[in-house]
Amino acid sequence: MSNRRELVAGLAAALILATTPIAARAQEKLPVVASFSVLGDFVKEIGGDRVAVTTLVGPNGDAHVYSPTPADAKSMAAARLIVVNGLKFEGWLPRLIKSSGAKGVVATATTGIKPIEAAEEEPAAGKKGAAAHSHDHGHEDPHAWQSVANAKLYVANIRDALGVADPAGKASYEANATAYLARLDALETEIKAAVVRIPADRRKAITSHDAFGYFVKAYGIEFIAPQGVSTEAEASAKDVARIIRQMKAEKIQAVFLENVTNPRLIEQIARETGARIGGRLFSDALSDASGPAGTYIQMIKHNISQIEKALAAGPA
Repeated sequence: MSNRRELVAGLAAALILATTPIAARAQEKLPVVASFSVLGDFVKEIGGDRVAVTTLVGPNGDAHVYSPTPADAKSMAAARLIVVNGLKFEGWLPRLIKSSGAKGVVATATTGIKPIEAAEEEPAAGKKGAAAHSHDHGHEDPHAWQSVANAKLYVANIRDALGVADPAGKASYEANATAYLARLDALETEIKAAVVRIPADRRKAITSHDAFGYFVKAYGIEFIAPQGVSTEAEASAKDVARIIRQMKAEKIQAVFLENVTNPRLIEQIARETGARIGGRLFSDALSDASGPAGTYIQMIKHNISQIEKALAAGPA
């Protein structure tokens, strides 16, 4: 009897050992690299527990001036899917893909989005020619996620790319995307309601760099910036003087800091014009999880709340 029990136990153990690799493979998560934090959040929302996401430029990081690390190259080499913004936002990324030997499929999240034209940038002080534009966006503004309508296209592109990379999870990705798109619809309604509450003659403000062009086009609040679409080039004294004159002439009452830029320039403009600092906006990166903008939806909610609070209040 004892021998029989030992035989049964042995057979059961062998069966467990034989099936464990299959179970492990079934539970293996799809390795995905996202170039920066906004894309990382989209991938997590749509991928759910089927994906393992590595974000290269993390919370409060500036993708304009990012320098990849050896760990980034390792993550790229292991990824089966690489999600990028495109529109020349990640100027360092093509070199990283090549040097890492990455074999994963590259999905461009802005596919199908009609880019708006970026403002012309003057060369930074002390730089000329190509050196002044080492992070060149061409004439296309890459910050397309600042419009929720565009964010919905990001989601659709990421959903489709995940479905191709992991066909077994396609139904899950589609369901997650559908639920998330409904949340984005509600967010769009919230933004438009907030804008209506701001008097039309107060819908102007100053930010550090020109990251809100798509927000301007979608929602009708004008942002003026001393820097262009890249934080890499410093604002010229001419640009700063022009903005100060414009603020005084048009009685622009609020300036905003950004989480990815040095606050000194905006603080200088506030001092010289008497404008209030309306808070900190999140432009090119999310906050960390404990901050006010740990997800894309939280970021947009935070930004519109800060904008409404500063602009609806009127003169300081």
